[in-house]
Amino acid sequence: MIVTVTPNPSLDRTYEVPSLDRGEVVRATGERVDPGGKGVNVSRAVAAAGRRTVAVLPLGGAPGALVADLLDAQGIEVAPVPVAGATRSNIALAEADGVLTKINAPGPELTAAEQEALLEAVRRRSRGADWIACCGSLPRGLAPSWYADLVARAHTAGVRIALDTSGPALLAALRAGPDVVKPNAEELAQATGRPLATVGDAVRAAQELRGLGARAVLASLGADGQLLVDGAGVWFGAARVDSVRSNVGAGDSSLAGFLLAGGTGGRALASAVAHGAAAVRLPGSVMPGPHDLDPAAVAVTTEIPVDRPLAEPVP
Repeated sequence: MIVTVTPNPSLDRTYEVPSLDRGEVVRATGERVDPGGKGVNVSRAVAAAGRRTVAVLPLGGAPGALVADLLDAQGIEVAPVPVAGATRSNIALAEADGVLTKINAPGPELTAAEQEALLEAVRRRSRGADWIACCGSLPRGLAPSWYADLVARAHTAGVRIALDTSGPALLAALRAGPDVVKPNAEELAQATGRPLATVGDAVRAAQELRGLGARAVLASLGADGQLLVDGAGVWFGAARVDSVRSNVGAGDSSLAGFLLAGGTGGRALASAVAHGAAAVRLPGSVMPGPHDLDPAAVAVTTEIPVDRPLAEPVP
């Protein structure tokens, strides 16, 4: 069972448009409304695989009620923490060529009592869990050390924890020793203060995060693939993707695939790559099910192409 924690969930509206022209009326060719937030997406992907998941998240106002209803309709156990502020609403514009423009609202500010209630809900619902996945930005009111506190509490309870966040919250949490962190290339460069031009640069940056406390690093490198760096070695995985429809939630789907396959080693990386590749072929933030996966298109190796230039280098 996988518990997800989304401190700043959202109601996500995704519009598919031919192209985005500033100052013009743009007519959408498709529209979706989904429960949003990185942890929420991980729960949706886990549920799509037929596995049990519990989504712990603060919810408020009409948008929060709709998020809970949408998750319940997908068979996801919801552990809501009532908050006074309204859950944020986000907008994503997906162009036909795969370019995605996102507008993310800041979300409500959580009081001290609401913060503690969120931690208590995680403690209560994570008994017997295989993993806790803590994902996304922190809402206003939560200190950067909040994730670090959650990691420490999870380890005290004997539960493994995966973390997908960035900036000061990631750096603070590393000192608590999360079992796996899942940065993308930009977040990896930001955390280490080094540019990433090649796959080898990404490997060295991931090893640096391990030196700061992460037990394993699952790094998404966009179209180039994914890296797994842990105490046993380094793996590189990639998949053939013929067309990209939307990359909303692709990283979250990858993390779900990684945890569903045990969260360690090359087999888990292959599952992460397969889930991420399947997600980009689907509209909006739809999470892939088993029928959407193409394991035959995935290749995982320990022979790392360290000199390969990244398709999207990070200066």
